[in-house]
Amino acid sequence: MSSGTGTHRHSLVSRDSAPSTPTDDRTTEHPADAPRALGDDHEGTITTMTQPLQPLLHDSVVVLTAPSQAWSAADGRIDGHGIHGFYHSDLRVLDHVRLSVGGAVPEHIATASPDAATTVFTALARGIDDATADPRVRIDQRRTVAAGSLGERIVVRNALGEGLRTTVEVELRADFSPMQKIKAGLSGSEYPVTVDRGEGNAGSEAVVLGSGPVTARVSARGAIATVDGRNVTLRWDVDVPAHGEAVVEWSTGVDDPTAVVAGAAPSPEWSAFRATTGDSRLAAWLDRAVADLQALRMSTVEHPNDVFLAAGAPWFFTLFGRDSLWAARMLLPLGHEIAASTLRVLAEYQGTESVAETAEQPGKIMHELRPGALVIPGEGVVLPPLYYGTVDATALWICLLHDAWRWGMPRDEVEALLPHLEAALAWMRDYGDSDGDGFLEYIDTTGHGLANQGWKDSGDSIQWRDGTLADGPIALCEVQGYAYEAAIGGAALLDAFDRPGGDAWRGWAADLKQRFADAFWIADPAGAYPAVALDAAKRKVDTVTSNIGHLLGTGILDADQAALVARRLVSPELSSGYGLRTMSTDSAGYWPLSYHGGSVWAHDTAIAITGLARDGFRAEAAQLSDGLLAAAAGFGYRMPELHSGDSASETSAPIPYPAACRPQAWSAAAAVAVLSARLGLRADAPQGRFEVDPDETAGGIEVEALRFAGRPRSVTA
Repeated sequence: MSSGTGTHRHSLVSRDSAPSTPTDDRTTEHPADAPRALGDDHEGTITTMTQPLQPLLHDSVVVLTAPSQAWSAADGRIDGHGIHGFYHSDLRVLDHVRLSVGGAVPEHIATASPDAATTVFTALARGIDDATADPRVRIDQRRTVAAGSLGERIVVRNALGEGLRTTVEVELRADFSPMQKIKAGLSGSEYPVTVDRGEGNAGSEAVVLGSGPVTARVSARGAIATVDGRNVTLRWDVDVPAHGEAVVEWSTGVDDPTAVVAGAAPSPEWSAFRATTGDSRLAAWLDRAVADLQALRMSTVEHPNDVFLAAGAPWFFTLFGRDSLWAARMLLPLGHEIAASTLRVLAEYQGTESVAETAEQPGKIMHELRPGALVIPGEGVVLPPLYYGTVDATALWICLLHDAWRWGMPRDEVEALLPHLEAALAWMRDYGDSDGDGFLEYIDTTGHGLANQGWKDSGDSIQWRDGTLADGPIALCEVQGYAYEAAIGGAALLDAFDRPGGDAWRGWAADLKQRFADAFWIADPAGAYPAVALDAAKRKVDTVTSNIGHLLGTGILDADQAALVARRLVSPELSSGYGLRTMSTDSAGYWPLSYHGGSVWAHDTAIAITGLARDGFRAEAAQLSDGLLAAAAGFGYRMPELHSGDSASETSAPIPYPAACRPQAWSAAAAVAVLSARLGLRADAPQGRFEVDPDETAGGIEVEALRFAGRPRSVTA
C-alpha cells in the first residue's frame, strides 16, 4: 500500500532537482554545498554521489523579528553554507557576512541573546593585542534584526595603556535565493542580481542590492565601500583610545513589494506577563517562549491590523491555518486578542467556491499563504499561493472561536464572525465528508498537493503497524474529535446568539460520537485503543500513535475510553521521558529521528497534556509535562519544532532533530499550555467565571498578568 504524493513540511530528506534555465550566472540552480550521500553501486560495494541536501539547523544561531531572520554559526559568521544568511520574507538577501579586525577574523569566545531579535557575539582580536596572558582587546558584534532590516553595532574595546589604530572590515555578498531553494539544498536567484552605489545620508556610504522587484539598501556611516560583482566590502579606519572603545555600525533595509505578510508590533500585555514557579524550568521556559512569540507576530499586507503568529523559523514565516490556530488557542490565558485577530484574518480567506486546484471549498479554512506558487524541488509538489489542503483547520477555527468567547472575546467581535461559523459548520457536513461515511477525511485530487492533510502531513506519516502506508481517502482519528468538539461548541455559540441550528449540530455530534466508537476502536491485549485512521476501504489503521492524545478533552470519548487512552499515552512505548512520541516504539515504522514516525513534538505533547487535564487525568498530565520540561532545559528553553524520540533512560539530554525549526510558534506556546494544565485554568466569561484548580505539582506558582475578559489576573498556587 502507498499514499499519494506528499511532502515533509520541513523534514530532513535529500532531494534532487533538475537545473532551471539560467538567465545569468546567479540564476543557475546549483547545490549550496557539496554533501555526500551513500548509494548502492553493486553487491558489496558502496559508492558516493553528490546531491543537494536540506540544511541542518540545530547548531546555528538565529536572530529574528518576523518576517526577517539572520542565521549564522555560533561565532556570528555567515558564510553562505546551509541555512546561513539574512532573509526577508521568502528570500535570502545576503548569504555572506564576515567581520575582520586588523586584517584577521576575531577569535570567538561567547554568544549571548538578550532577546529573540538581538544576539551579541564576543571575540578577541589578539593580533592587535599585546603579548601578555590577559586578553585586552575585545570585539562585541551586536546583531539586531527588525522587520525588514539587519543591523550590526561593532564595538572594539581596548584595555591597553596605549591607543590602537586598526581597520574594521565587513564583507557582504548579495544572494536573493528563494527560501524553498535553500530548503532543498540549492541556491540561485530567480532574477539577475545587481549591486550599485546609491545615495546615502551625509557621511555614509550606500550600496543598493537588487534582484527583480526586491531591493536592499546597505548603509554604513564613516565606511569606505567597495563593490566587486555581488560582493560589498565596508571598511573603517578606527582609532581606539587607551582604556576606551571605538564603534562602527552598518545596516541593510529591504523593500519587497511582492510580500504578502509583514511584521507586527510586540504585545504590551505579553510583556507584562511574569511567572515564578516552584519548578524553575517552567518559569525559564515561559520567559523564553513569550520572548520568541513576540518575535513571531505578523500580519498580512491586506489586513495589517489583524495579528497572527508565524508558524516558525526559518521556513514558515507566513500564515498557516492549523499552526496559527493551535498557537493562539494555547495562548488564551495571555489574552483573547491574538485568537480574535487570527480568527478574523483566516475568516477573510475562508473558502467561497469549489476549486480543485487550490482545494478551496465553501466554508473551508485555508492551509497556507505565499507570495507565489510553492514548488518543492524533487518531490513533485506544487502548491498554489493560497492553498486549502488541510482537513482540520476548519474544525479548529470553530473550536478557537468558542474558546476565545469563553475567555472574554467581546460579544460584538464574536457576533461579527457568526456567518463564518455557520459556513465552517456547513463545510464539515457538506464537504468534509468526501465519501458519505459520516467521517471527515481528505484526499489530494490534483496529484501535486499534499498527500497527507492532517498535522502529520509527511508522505509516510499514516502507516500500518507493519510499516506499509495507508491508502486514501484517510479519516484521521483526531479530526473526528475536533469535529465533535466544533459541533458542540458551535451549537453553544448559535444558542448564545439566538441563531438557529444548535439542536441539529448537537444531534450531528452525537451521531459522530457513536460512529466513532463503532468504527475506530481496536482490541489489544494491552488495552483497546483508537486507530490512527480509517483507510480508503474503511479499515482501522492499527499503528499506535500520539494522534489519540488529541481525542482527550474533545468529548468524543466516554469515561472508560478516555481512561484507556490516558493509560496508553504514558506507557514507555509512547512516553519518551522528553515528551510524547509520535509513533509507538513497537511499530515497524518507528524511528526516533523520523519526522512523524517516532520523534517528539512539543505542541503534540501539550495538546495531550491539555486533554488529560480537562478529563481529570492529572497524574498522567504531570508525567508528560515533566518530560517536556526536561526537554526544554536540554534545549536552553527554546523548544524546537520537534526532537528525537530517544528515551530519557538512555540519554542524559534530548537529541535534536537537526532540521527542526526554532523558534516554532506552537512549540513556544506549549509552555503556556503546560502552565494552564498545572493551574487547572477554566474560563467562562459569559457566566463571569474564572476558575483555578491547581494540581499537586503546581506548588509555588505565582503568575502576574494572565488575562481574562480583557483584564489582567494574578494567580498564586
